[in-house]
This record gives sequence, structure tokens and C-alpha cells, in this order.
Amino acid sequence: MAIVLFISVFLIAACGLIYELIAGTLASYLLGDSVLQFSTVIGTYLFAMGVGSWLSKFLTRGLVARFITIEVMVGVVGGFSSSILFLGFAYGQGFRPLLYGVVMVVGVLVGLEIPLLMRILKERFQFSDLVANVLTLDYLGALGASLLFPLILVPKLGLVRSAIVFGLLNVGVALWSTWFFQDQIGRPWRLRVMAGLAFLLLSGGLFWADEISNAADNSLYADDVILSKQTRYQRIVLTRWKDDIRLFLSSHLQFSSRDEYRYHEALVHPALAALPGARRVLILGGGDGLAAREVLRYPTVESITLVDLDPEMTALFKSHPMLRKLNSDSLNSSRLKVENADAFPWLEQSRDVYDAVIIDFPDPTNFSLGKLYTTAFYRLLKKHVAEHGLVVVQSTSPLFARQSYWCIVETMRLAGFRPSPYHAYVPSFGEWGFVLAGQQPYDPPLTLPQGLRFLTTANVRGLFEFPRDMQAVAVEPNRLNDQVLVRYYEAEWQNISR
Repeated sequence: MAIVLFISVFLIAACGLIYELIAGTLASYLLGDSVLQFSTVIGTYLFAMGVGSWLSKFLTRGLVARFITIEVMVGVVGGFSSSILFLGFAYGQGFRPLLYGVVMVVGVLVGLEIPLLMRILKERFQFSDLVANVLTLDYLGALGASLLFPLILVPKLGLVRSAIVFGLLNVGVALWSTWFFQDQIGRPWRLRVMAGLAFLLLSGGLFWADEISNAADNSLYADDVILSKQTRYQRIVLTRWKDDIRLFLSSHLQFSSRDEYRYHEALVHPALAALPGARRVLILGGGDGLAAREVLRYPTVESITLVDLDPEMTALFKSHPMLRKLNSDSLNSSRLKVENADAFPWLEQSRDVYDAVIIDFPDPTNFSLGKLYTTAFYRLLKKHVAEHGLVVVQSTSPLFARQSYWCIVETMRLAGFRPSPYHAYVPSFGEWGFVLAGQQPYDPPLTLPQGLRFLTTANVRGLFEFPRDMQAVAVEPNRLNDQVLVRYYEAEWQNISR
């Protein structure tokens, strides 16, 4: 009997933390700035739990029935929380009030659970044992949920299904409580019917989870969604309209197949064409294989190492027929080796030196990505670049995010590189910036590979000229302990969206 009751405490704690993690993750996907979203969601959730704990003192009669009712309510609201938030973002206005409203409701209900359960059990156990056991299992449940969430739930079930599964666990606790405490309930069949209906409702939600996700995706994206996949690290969405395929990672556009050649030719060839003897190339990011496709145009390149965090991203672009056609099957080339790892620790462990390094990271939308644009990262990178070698970094828009762009230039300069900033027009993004850097002065190449659609030897030089509205501005460098770049980026792109 005691074991079952304490298992209930473990499950209650796990469910509560899962709902909190889901809300924070979903907010960071949809709103960006993961540090801000997680901080405010966790703070709101803990405050709401405190409110719930305080309110529990006003519940003085029928504690078991009230506990069971609260468990059902937590299961339904928490279980459908990700569905509500996805659909609210896609179809409604005022997402933030909805987000914090859901977090408050779930937090208050969760805050009521443990105080009520402890008062119910106080007649069965000594108070010191009760407090010790309940709090121990509460913390263990939180630990279990925190490990389960990133390793299994998000990559295997996704956010919608994960919430519903744990909603079913809450309702399951409510159901078995109607038997364990039936001597303390006047009419247990009413509570069983309520819990049973909630269980059926959540089961239906589990069955329709894909339809819920698809409905949200189809509203969020202008074109037809042909693939939607939640991985451990991000949400991958592919859309298609006629011959235009678009990739979105956590709601951010990564490329359009109609003009990605402009971006990837500009990213790769000003550097590699200026290194006629380049044999070893490192690509950081670029899990779609499109930068690798351009590198493979050089027969002198003997080996390419591609380091991308997400194995499901590289697996998708290795295997999907349409995507393999788009990247010319570059990820299956015998000259290319894929390493699925975080670029920062991977560079710390590696001893290899490369003639060229192509950096195709997502924009610095949060501090996790911003660390890859810091002086610390570029100083580490410098150890892996040959003396004659070159590095090129995609560096957001010098027109729309002018401070962000020149911050990257200044950060590379401070790290010991000689940066040569340049830009290109990509219709899907507008003016886009890159920074090419090395130890020696840079001269644009006199020849380029055959078959390019955008670059010519004549227009490469023009890429390094900036009109007045994109020229350098005073900025601070981006350091690991003070990521000013993320703040620049957030402020500039928020102004554009208004």
C-alpha cells in the first residue's frame, strides 16, 4: 500500500516537471531566446505552485475527493497544454498571455497536489517519515523527468504526445486513488466516471496527436508541410509549393530551393577558389549537405569533415530522395565524413588542421548558438586552420541586423583573424552577410569552378563592397561570458518584425 502511494508521488512530480519543460521548450521554439523563455516560464510555474500550496490550506473537507479531482484537472489541462499552445500560436492572437495563463493554471493545480496528499497520508505515517519520503520521491520524480524529457520523450514522442502521455499518468493516479481511498470517499463511482471520461479524452488526443501537430504546422507555414519531425535538438519542417522546397528549423527559415544556390555559392567559393591547393576542408553546421555539395566541386579536395549536432538532420538529408537530389547526394560522398557532435567540444578534442573551414551555423538566436560566435570559439578554431588557410562564417544580414553583423566581424578580429567582410543578395533572405578570415591578406579568386549559377570572377570582387547603409558601425565583441551578439540580434530582428 505504502509503495503504491509513494509511486504516485513519484509520478505526480514527474508529470509536473514535464509540463513545465514542455511549456519552456515550446515557447523557445516559437518565440526564440531560449534563456528568456525558460527563465520566465520556470519562474511563473514556481510562483503558481506557491499559490497552489497556499490555497491548499483553504481545502478542509473531502480531501481525497478534492485530490482526485485535482489530479484529473492536472491530467487534462497539462496533457493538452502543448496542443493548446501550438494551436493558439497558429490560429490565435496574444500567444504570450495564453502561454503564461496555461503555465499558471497547471502550476496552481500541481502546487495543490503534494500538500493535499501529505494531509491525506498524515494519519498513516509518522510526520517525519512522511515528509522525508514524500519530498525525496518528489525530487527523484523531477530528476527522472528531466532525464527522460530530452533523451526519450522529445525525440521519440514529440511535444504533443509527451504531454498527453503524462496527462494519462495523472489521470491514472486519480483512478487508482478512487480504490485506495474508497473508504474515505462517499460516492467513488462519480469520481471514477470523471476520471474515466478524462482518460478517454486524453486517449483520443493521443490518437489524433499527428492531426493536431499537422493542423498547427499547416497554419504556421504558408506552403504545404511535407515533413515535420521533432528531434532531440530542434523541430525540422519541410514545406513545398510547386518546385520550391523550404527547410525550417524551430520555425526559422534555413533555405529555399529556388535561391539557396546563391547563398551556398557565396558561402563556399570566395574562400575555396582562393585556395587552389586545398585538400582538407571542415564544415561546421551545414547538415543539409548543400555547402558540402559546393565543396565537392573541387577535385583537389581529398577529405571533408562535416560536424553537425543533430544526427536526425544529417540522416534525413542522406536518405530522402528529394533532398539527396537537392544536395547532389553530397552526404553520401566517399570524400565526406559526418560527425554528429557539438562543434565547440568537438574542436577542443580534435587535433586536425584544415585548409578551409566553412561555418554554416544557424543565426545566434539564443545563447546556446551565440557561444559559437564568441572570441573563445574563434580562438579555438584558429588552432585548426592552416597558416595559409581561410575561414568563412555565415553572419546574418548586414542590412537588417547591422550591429549583429559587424559584431561578428569585430569578434573575429579580436580573436586574431584578419577578417574580410562581404555580402550577397539572396531573395528569400534579402542582403546576407559573410565574413572571410585568415592570417594573410585576402585576394578574390581569379577563377571559379564550372557550372556555378550565381558567382562569376567579375562579381566576386563586388561582394566585398558595402553601400553606406551597410557599412561598419561601432559594436562590442561577443564574449562567452557576455554574449552581446544575442542581444544585438534579438533587438534588431524584433524591430524588423514590428
